[in-house]
Amino acid sequence: MSSRPGPVGVGIIGAGNISEQYLSTFGRFPDTDVRIVGDVAVDRAETQARRHGVGEWGSAADVLAHDGVEIVVNLTVPAAHADVSTAAVAAGKHVWSEKPLAVHPLEARTLLDRAAAAGLRVGVAPDTVLGPGVQTARRAIARGDIGTVLSAQTFMQTPGPDAWHPDPEFLFAEGAGPLFDMGPYYLTMLVSLLGSVTRVSAVGSTGRKIRTIRAGDRAGTEFAVAVPTHVSALATFESGASSQSVYSFDSHLVRSGVVEITGTEGTLAVPDPNTFAGDVRITRGLSADGEARWEPVEPVGIEAGRGLGVLDMARAIRTGEPHIATGDLGHHVLDVLTAIDRSIVSGETEHIDSRAGTIPLVPPDRDPYAATL
Repeated sequence: MSSRPGPVGVGIIGAGNISEQYLSTFGRFPDTDVRIVGDVAVDRAETQARRHGVGEWGSAADVLAHDGVEIVVNLTVPAAHADVSTAAVAAGKHVWSEKPLAVHPLEARTLLDRAAAAGLRVGVAPDTVLGPGVQTARRAIARGDIGTVLSAQTFMQTPGPDAWHPDPEFLFAEGAGPLFDMGPYYLTMLVSLLGSVTRVSAVGSTGRKIRTIRAGDRAGTEFAVAVPTHVSALATFESGASSQSVYSFDSHLVRSGVVEITGTEGTLAVPDPNTFAGDVRITRGLSADGEARWEPVEPVGIEAGRGLGVLDMARAIRTGEPHIATGDLGHHVLDVLTAIDRSIVSGETEHIDSRAGTIPLVPPDRDPYAATL
């Protein structure tokens, strides 16, 4: 529990594309206050700070040294996540990290151990699991709306971020690709709904070793691909349920956000895990004309945006309660991601030793836009 009164001070390290979404959301939360934006390119930090009314900007070191910052929000590229978060803990700050928590599970475990020893919290994206989509689905499963859960299917297929991102190289480097870039959304959702993963098997391929940027000022620039760009993975969960998932940057057919959970009494369609809300529906069979009959599930919760997990952690710091998107959850998901990656290479089933632990539900009446601190 923190004895500081008022909103929790936030400092952002990393003023790239994703910072726009976080800063836009923080501007609507009374319980957090962004004090400074930092980046290796200070002019970029200044641009984002001025755009969102943040009074200070500078380097990463400036953020870490800022007395008013209680939580460092780490929005750097994946390869830098562990180093930046570790530096934040060393500076006495709580940490919220974009996914993945680190590139390697050992780095993540070391970070969590150091934070725990210092009495500091670590949270990790995606925080979409705090939104009404997943929260509604969790309650439907807990009520037994589809009976005993048997299996899940997820699909994420696109042509790849080189089609739209002005600087996409990092998304095809170690620690990224469709598995590490988009997989955390789907796996964090699956772990939230079905529990911890115990084993995985996977195959993968790289459709093109060289990609070409197709958007922005650098359109036409070629770059090398270091990771599989199509992954098919099977997972078994502690509950006995199983899942099959596709993560691809090689598909001309865009099919993203497909999540289906099948139980003994029905199948639950869950919204895109890269979003916070959306319709949750159940089908229990076909109509007379052979079409699926869908029943809507009453939504629970209030929609927000990226940064909701930071708000949840900020409030928990003040009250001493557990936060939801914890470092342990992020570590388990990273364990699963790296096990899938190993299975692609080894051709063997990989077993998962870590567990996510109990993931609290968001209280249905919790209002992110209320001033509570």
